[in-house]
Amino acid sequence: MKQELDRPIDDLLVKSLLDEATEAEQMEINQWLSDSDDNLRYFEHFELIWQQSKELEIRSLVDENAAWERFKKKVQAEPGEATVVPMYQKPVFNPWRIAAAILLTVCSGWLAYLLVGNQLNNQPITISSGDRTLTDTLPDGSVVFLNRKSTITYPAHFEGDKRNVALTGEAFFDVTPDKSKPFIISVNNVTVRVVGTSFNVKDSKEKTEVIVETGLVEVTRDTQKIKVRPKEKATAIRAVKGLVKQRSEDDFYNYYRTNKLVCDNTPLWRLVEILNEAYDADIVIENERIRHFPINTTFEQKTLENIIAVISETFSITAQKDGKRIILK
Repeated sequence: MKQELDRPIDDLLVKSLLDEATEAEQMEINQWLSDSDDNLRYFEHFELIWQQSKELEIRSLVDENAAWERFKKKVQAEPGEATVVPMYQKPVFNPWRIAAAILLTVCSGWLAYLLVGNQLNNQPITISSGDRTLTDTLPDGSVVFLNRKSTITYPAHFEGDKRNVALTGEAFFDVTPDKSKPFIISVNNVTVRVVGTSFNVKDSKEKTEVIVETGLVEVTRDTQKIKVRPKEKATAIRAVKGLVKQRSEDDFYNYYRTNKLVCDNTPLWRLVEILNEAYDADIVIENERIRHFPINTTFEQKTLENIIAVISETFSITAQKDGKRIILK
């Protein structure tokens, strides 16, 4: 299971304890503290170690290239005359060096507290991807790839005869096989049930969509239940009751996992649709005549500008920018 140790709030907490935080930074800290009880406990733990550290002699220095990286600019910004330093000096309290040690102690200790505590109590673990994609390994060895702005919640260990997880947003699952303990995903009012397979689940305001890559997936909505096989997809549209099963026409669902867009006789409108999603773009096709033009190519780790240039050259059309909008005509 992957968790991030690098917490941007740590820098602000250190500045606050040194009375170096600006008014805006202090407001950000106060807002963070009010967001959750966990944040408040984290800060209390952080502050306790800070206060105790003032009373200790630091006999072994923290590796400056690793733990003190965040503070080296502060150190380098304080030039002085060269002096002869004896082989042994009485330790002097250095708040920035203490801060480096604290970051190591509090981050690792707090992470252990959260993870071990959750595991002992089997409390739910929630992982959110924020503005980036994220890969996480679940307690049973299953791997989940979260798209941006997505969240998954699961227990510290799967008990009983089911492996239950909850999802908001989009994720690709590669589920470890276990026929005795089905893997069940709850997303909005749709349930996805498998025993060992790989598939993509995407939930949006308009619909929930399940696309199967390998194996067999059972999708349930209300009283309707359907089985979905590779290259097929099940769709639950909010405004319509029931489920719709169709053939999956492309592999665009994989773009956030592979950083690749494979176009195989793909109509231009469909490529534009996924580009708008993948790049947070606003591309519109003004010329209706070109909407269904097919394109056959693969874009791998390309910028949006590169892709638009290829489209323009391929179809001999113009791409005009109007603010953030790109108009194909």
